[in-house]
Amino acid sequence: MIKDTDIRCREIGEYIIKTKSTVRQAAKVFGVSKSTVHMDVTKRLIETAPLLAKEVDKVLQENKAERHIRGGMATKEKYLKLKG
Repeated sequence: MIKDTDIRCREIGEYIIKTKSTVRQAAKVFGVSKSTVHMDVTKRLIETAPLLAKEVDKVLQENKAERHIRGGMATKEKYLKLKG
């Protein structure tokens, strides 16, 4: 029996892979918390769709490796707005 949670997990996983989005971005799109998205794609998805979970994990690891760059760019933009 497929549960609504399983469907949501799969949809979120497919969205993250397709858009290369972060957990926060996916949470905003699906109207759930980032904790829920993280739990869905790291714990629940492994049980229902292990291959999809593996692909999502690759995207999340890539995002994690790049987050310091995104943070630096956000800070730069913030101070450029304040200055200008």
